[in-house]
Amino acid sequence: MVNRTEIAKLYDILIERFVEWAEPRSDIRAAVIIGSRARSNKPADEWADLDTVVITTNPEYYVSTADWIERMGKPLLTFIEPTATGDEKERRVLYDGMLDVDFAILPFDKVRQILSEKESSQLAAQLSNAFGRGMRVLMDKDNLLSDIKRILPPSAKASPEMTTQTEFLSVVNDFLYHTVWTAKHLMRGELWWADSCCNCRLSQLMLRMIEWHAQTKHDKKYDTWFRGRFLEQWTDQQTLEELNTTLAHYDKQDTFKALNAALNLFRRIATETAEKLGCEYPEDADKNIRKWLITLI
Repeated sequence: MVNRTEIAKLYDILIERFVEWAEPRSDIRAAVIIGSRARSNKPADEWADLDTVVITTNPEYYVSTADWIERMGKPLLTFIEPTATGDEKERRVLYDGMLDVDFAILPFDKVRQILSEKESSQLAAQLSNAFGRGMRVLMDKDNLLSDIKRILPPSAKASPEMTTQTEFLSVVNDFLYHTVWTAKHLMRGELWWADSCCNCRLSQLMLRMIEWHAQTKHDKKYDTWFRGRFLEQWTDQQTLEELNTTLAHYDKQDTFKALNAALNLFRRIATETAEKLGCEYPEDADKNIRKWLITLI
């Protein structure tokens, strides 16, 4: 059985080695731990990874090379992927013992330029996902991180703001459109494409509506976290039960069932959300699509 205390100690060793290596390097200007290992609300358990942001004057080196990660421990594998915002790159590393570390590499000049902008409200919203829930500063040679703290709202959260009619319709129409798209590819025999859309595209649109639905049942400051984190704790029980049948197996009949279940759940929470927000749900489009799906089934 995995021991939380022992795992935490192993991550602390990785952190200590990183600081010892990074502190004398002139190109690394700041480093901070974010995520579950830096926050007090829903802190890290034994399965949590280590999210580290590295602000450097030489980002290309840390993205293009991997020799430096050996200074922290024995890596089993490493690869590069976009950060959550998609603006920069992060190096993901799996160390011996299944220790998972993400090094988000941010250019120093870009961070400093953004922080110097007069209008900081948009920046605060962008940074809240990363830094708003907690940050553990490892080093800050230019006092950058104090500037980040200054522009963050008092209670930074990742919940999307309540929507307008235009935004609401965009999500609804996107969902209905890709319901038809999925069914067409399913009838063509392209099961992989159909399942990918049902389980990925439609699920992401469903999540956005679930977030709005939860906010309308509480208030606009109600915390729905980020990308469905802890969804089982902040959405209602009925939605959780209905979600159980909305993901498809690699089977034509099952995909049709999942598609129909997803459409029913989406309609329920979307119409309830529309009523609370004073928005209009596209009933005609929904009705026609349902009739068309029945003819296919």
